[in-house]
Amino acid sequence: MARKAVTTKAKTQSNIPQLSPEQELRAYREMLLIRRFEEKAGQMYGMGLIGGFCHLYIGQEAVVTGVTMASEKGKDAQITGYRDHGHMLVMGLDPKGVMAELTGRQGGLSRGKGGSMHMFSNEHRFYGGNGIVGAQVSLGTGLAFAAKYKGDGSVSLVYFGDGAANQGQVYESFNIAKLWKLPVVFIIENNKYAMGTSTERSSATTNFSMRGASFDIPGEQIDGMDVRMVYAAAQRAIEHARSGKGPYILEMLTYRYRGHSMSDPAKYRSKDEATKYRQERDPIEQVKARLLESGAQSEESIKAIENEIRALVTEAADFATNDAEPDPAELWIDITIST
Repeated sequence: MARKAVTTKAKTQSNIPQLSPEQELRAYREMLLIRRFEEKAGQMYGMGLIGGFCHLYIGQEAVVTGVTMASEKGKDAQITGYRDHGHMLVMGLDPKGVMAELTGRQGGLSRGKGGSMHMFSNEHRFYGGNGIVGAQVSLGTGLAFAAKYKGDGSVSLVYFGDGAANQGQVYESFNIAKLWKLPVVFIIENNKYAMGTSTERSSATTNFSMRGASFDIPGEQIDGMDVRMVYAAAQRAIEHARSGKGPYILEMLTYRYRGHSMSDPAKYRSKDEATKYRQERDPIEQVKARLLESGAQSEESIKAIENEIRALVTEAADFATNDAEPDPAELWIDITIST
């Protein structure tokens, strides 16, 4: 039997995992980079510098930051859907390359051919950025199969949303992952609305951590707005998978401040709801407050970090605006032609 899902919404201070000052500072830097990068991307989209679709990660920063901190850099694979900019930044990819891909320039991670939804870095073990809803789940399960086949001790970290959780291929992946005890952690980023429909209206059962129960896959429901909770849960899940016990499900209760994409005005929710999350649950402000209250950082040092991050993002935006467009010959590179 799968262990009953653990809900961590109601927490007392005594059972909240604690991060070291160094870990708190790392989390703050990583999340702030994502936030400022995404804000700049939103501005550039409005200016017409970014075409196509653009899905921002603002509000959800604690999820990928906490999970990545718990993983082994350069060893564990990560794969996600089209809300992917933050995942690449936390994994160490150059912000200039990420932004240049958004603007379709030759210096982009996919040489300007993938755009916002399709970026990739084999070097960093980041396998997309996938535009088809739920497709990354079966692909990520395949990465876990490869890890077990090669015996390299790596874990596949697979991110998908509450909307994708209703896709049939997700359950096919759950079944094979458990059957073969594959080293995979399925991370459901439940931001409440999928494309624009609330989970209550689209899902018969809204506790997504229990979605693997019929396959005997254990799951937990985690406060995805608190990087400490994410980090601790990810440690447990990754250790479970790496030790040969098979897949694990983490449902991250998170919230996106913007619409589903830049073209979504998000009229299906109240402004008060989004404001409440920003004022009371913001993942970055939580860490900032702890750093200041503990004395680990001063107001001056926090300001210096913020200035440093803004300069980094400005540099990325300038590069992405002025870099050359791809050579037309790129049309014939990285494709297979069958006759």
